[in-house]
Amino acid sequence: MMYGQVLHHQGREEDLVNLNIGGIQHKVERCVLLRFPNTRVGQLIQCCSDAAILELCDDYSPAEQEYYFDRSPQVFHCVLNFYRTGHFHALEELCVFCFSQEIEYWGIGELDLEACCLDWFLERKHDREQNACGMSSNATSSGEISVVGSDLWRFEGTWCSDVRKFMWQTLEDPNHSKCSKGVAVLSVLVIFTSIVAMCIHSMPEFRYATDSEHSVLDSLELICNIFFSVEFVLRVVAAPRPWTFLGNPLNMIDMASVLPFYVTLAFEGLDEGDGEENQSLVNMGKVVQVLRLMRAFRVLKLARHSEGVRAFGETLKNCQSEVGLLILFITVGISFFSTFIYYTEKEDASSKLSSIPVCWWWAIISMTTVGYGDVYPQTAAGRIVATLCILCGLLVVSLPITIIMNNFSKYFEKNTAKRCLSVAKT
Repeated sequence: MMYGQVLHHQGREEDLVNLNIGGIQHKVERCVLLRFPNTRVGQLIQCCSDAAILELCDDYSPAEQEYYFDRSPQVFHCVLNFYRTGHFHALEELCVFCFSQEIEYWGIGELDLEACCLDWFLERKHDREQNACGMSSNATSSGEISVVGSDLWRFEGTWCSDVRKFMWQTLEDPNHSKCSKGVAVLSVLVIFTSIVAMCIHSMPEFRYATDSEHSVLDSLELICNIFFSVEFVLRVVAAPRPWTFLGNPLNMIDMASVLPFYVTLAFEGLDEGDGEENQSLVNMGKVVQVLRLMRAFRVLKLARHSEGVRAFGETLKNCQSEVGLLILFITVGISFFSTFIYYTEKEDASSKLSSIPVCWWWAIISMTTVGYGDVYPQTAAGRIVATLCILCGLLVVSLPITIIMNNFSKYFEKNTAKRCLSVAKT
C-alpha cells in the first residue's frame, strides 16, 4: 500500500467520515463508526466543537472535514475491521505491548479480541512480562556474575576510584581478566575445601580426636574463614554503594557464612574465661553447636560462581505463587487423609497410627511418595485410604512441575543468550 493512498467506501459523501491514519486516508460511513460509540472515533464524530475534536485527535482540517491521527496504520486496519464486522483480530507480526498500547488508544480492550487470537495474545504478553521482570530482577538483586556496565560510573569522583573499580571487576566478573578468573577458581576451591573439612570433622573418629587439641582440620577451617573474611571485606570496600551492599542476597549469604565463626570464637572465649562460675554460660556449648550448623551456608556461596544454582534460586523466586499453591494443596491433603486414616485404623490394636499427629507424618511421606515404611495401615479400609492418598499426592506434586521447569528453562536460555552476546561484543 502506497503512502497517502485513499481507501474509498461506497456511500453518499455527506455520510462519510474522512480519517487520516499515519498518512493513509480512510473514508468510512458515519453509521459504521457509531456502532461502538464509546471508542475514540465514536466519541470524535459526536463532538460539537473544534476544541473537543482536537482533544481526541492529533489534528483536524475543518475545510476538508478530515481527522488526522499520528498512529500505526497497521493496527488501525484491525480497528477498522472491528467497526465494520464486529470481530476483532490481532496481528501476530506486531509486538504485543505495541499492539496493546495502540488499541488502548482507540478505546478497545484486549478482551474484545476473538477467541482465536485472545489465547495466544495473552500468553505471549504474559511471557514477555515474565522475561522483563526476570531481566530487571537479575540486574538489581540476583547477583549476576557479569558486572553491569551502568554500575561503573558510580566510581567516578569517589576515593581511590581506579583501585576500587579494579577490585570490584576482579571480584564480581570472572570474565574481566585472567586475574579475576584465578580469584573465582580459588574461591570455588576454598568453598569446597571448607565443606569437605566440615564433613570430615563430623565423623566420630575425627571429632573426638580433635576435641582436646587443635588439628589439621581446625587449621584448615581457620584458613578458609580468613579467606572468606578477606573476600567479604574487599567486596564491601570495593562496592560502588557500600551502604546498599547487604541488599544483595549473595552478599547476605557471604556474611552469614563468615559471622558464625567469629561469634563462636567469642562464645568460646567467654566460656574459657568464666569457667564454671557463670551459670548463664552453662548451655554455651549448645549455642556454639547451633552456630556451627550455620557453616552450611557456605554451600550457597557457590551461587556466585554457578549458573545452575542461580537459575534454581531465580526459578523459585519467579514461581512463588505456584510453590505456595503446591504447599497449600499438600497441607490440605495431609489434614484430610491423616484424619481419615486415623478413624479407619484406631480400632486396630496392632496399628501404629494411634493419633492424628502420627498420621500427619504418615500422610506427608505418602503424599510425597517417599514411603519410609515405619508406619503403614493394617486394615483394608486403611489401605484404600492410603491408595487414594498416594494418587492425590502424585497429582498434586506433578501439577506445578511443568510451570517450574518452563521458568527454569527460560532463565537458562536467557542467560546463555546474554553470555553469548557479551562474548560476541568482546
